Amino acid sequence: MPACGDPLHHHVPVIPSHLIGALSALALLAPASAYAASAPSPVPPPAHGPGRAGDFFADLPKGGDLHNHLSGAVTTEFLIELAAGDGLCITTDTTTAVPPPCGAGTRPAGDAVTDAAFRQQVIRAWSMQDFPADGNGHDHFFATFGKFGEVTWRHPGRMLAEVAGSAARQNQFYLETMISPASGQARALADRVGYDADLDRMHDELLADGGLDAVVRQARTDADSTDVEFRSAAHCDTPRPDDACSLPYRWISQVARAGTPERVFTQMALGMRLAERDPRFVAVNLVQPEDDPVALRDYRLHMRMLNYLKTQYPKAHITLHAGELVPGLVKPEDLTFHIREAAQTGRAERIGHGVSVLHEDRWESLMRYMAERRIAVEVPFHSNEQILRVSGDAHPFATYRRHGVPVVLATDDPGVSRIEITDEYRRAAEMYGLGYPELRDLARASLEHSFLPGRGLWNRDVRTGYRPTGACAKDRQGAERPSERCARFLKASPKAQVEWRQEAAFHRFETEHARATRPGSH
Repeated sequence: MPACGDPLHHHVPVIPSHLIGALSALALLAPASAYAASAPSPVPPPAHGPGRAGDFFADLPKGGDLHNHLSGAVTTEFLIELAAGDGLCITTDTTTAVPPPCGAGTRPAGDAVTDAAFRQQVIRAWSMQDFPADGNGHDHFFATFGKFGEVTWRHPGRMLAEVAGSAARQNQFYLETMISPASGQARALADRVGYDADLDRMHDELLADGGLDAVVRQARTDADSTDVEFRSAAHCDTPRPDDACSLPYRWISQVARAGTPERVFTQMALGMRLAERDPRFVAVNLVQPEDDPVALRDYRLHMRMLNYLKTQYPKAHITLHAGELVPGLVKPEDLTFHIREAAQTGRAERIGHGVSVLHEDRWESLMRYMAERRIAVEVPFHSNEQILRVSGDAHPFATYRRHGVPVVLATDDPGVSRIEITDEYRRAAEMYGLGYPELRDLARASLEHSFLPGRGLWNRDVRTGYRPTGACAKDRQGAERPSERCARFLKASPKAQVEWRQEAAFHRFETEHARATRPGSH
């Protein structure tokens, strides 16, 4: 995914020798058959490698993206292409996509394809392109979704093909992306049922007469259509499939936290019921600004809702945006409990952003709690800087790591941010002086903390690095011919299969980049 003028996009540096040390001797690429079971349907390996061949960070295997909003992940250029193809219009005052016909005060979206000046206007309105460093990045970032929202609901499969293809070309192996399943039907059901403070009774009311199950069926039907559109757009059933076809993906159901209590609860119940009924859906997450007045008012209520629903849907996963806050954005007291509430009451298995953790009451005990329970933090450096103006030493990334809290790198909304996952790994190395072993463990962590089913290959010890454990502990990771015992384990674990494939990629990467450590190579 091109950076295209992103002011935060760094020039590719000369490869520092400290990034290449301690290369392990791994074996050859795992056969495609060992990997295919982890995807919704059998898929081939990528047809070709990432762009910028020879660039350390582009070539680096980078695990999976676990914090990714589909509507904000596609490039703005692709959104313009979709809008033009659908004959949409764009308002001249607010640069917002609207349905046709294009009357006064609007222009055809196709003009953004042929008119370079208008195209740049749309790109700046729909993304962080050229946004001034002293501007209100928070408001501009979140406003983009309303501006291009008319575009994104029409072609989810095509958008997924674009996002998955970009991830695969950057040596990623898995994607969890967020959508709002059957949102219209869920909203109608919630409004019909209304709110009941007795959550058990409200859940029963949602289930009555098959109401919630009808919404689940609609969501699954929509997912079927998206899969078909995806496979067509990515040419998956042709002799020349696109890179996107190599990438297993799962859905995380979004819950709009600024909605009414009945709508929030219904979306939560829908997402968790889906996660137990359809393996393509794995979890729920709350979205929209955490500092929204309604989101702040109902924060503890939302956590109690999740706590209750987890008793009804114990197999569903929960990952939550929490701590995407800084002083001045909210009242001081609102900085003191959000992450703890998400982890302890909301039962989050992963925390998105977690930027305000040092403002939490008893933050060190919170970090111990997260480390002991392996609650990972999803870190998108660029969106944290663009929305909250937090980066470098002001970011708690290093503090989490020092306290043994698992950390995974993520993109959040790479299309809006004008970045790609490669930029996040580059930033981790440049800002925090991470060497190759640390970057490799960040990639491993992203697969270990994914919601793919099955056990992984690693012991997940943040302080000592990832070490092989279990049935494959004595095998060479990524080997073409694992032992019989390891092969049985891989067959039963989609998560381990994807991790095994990444280890093969690490072997190739280490072979190709080992030359950079030789004297006189720079």
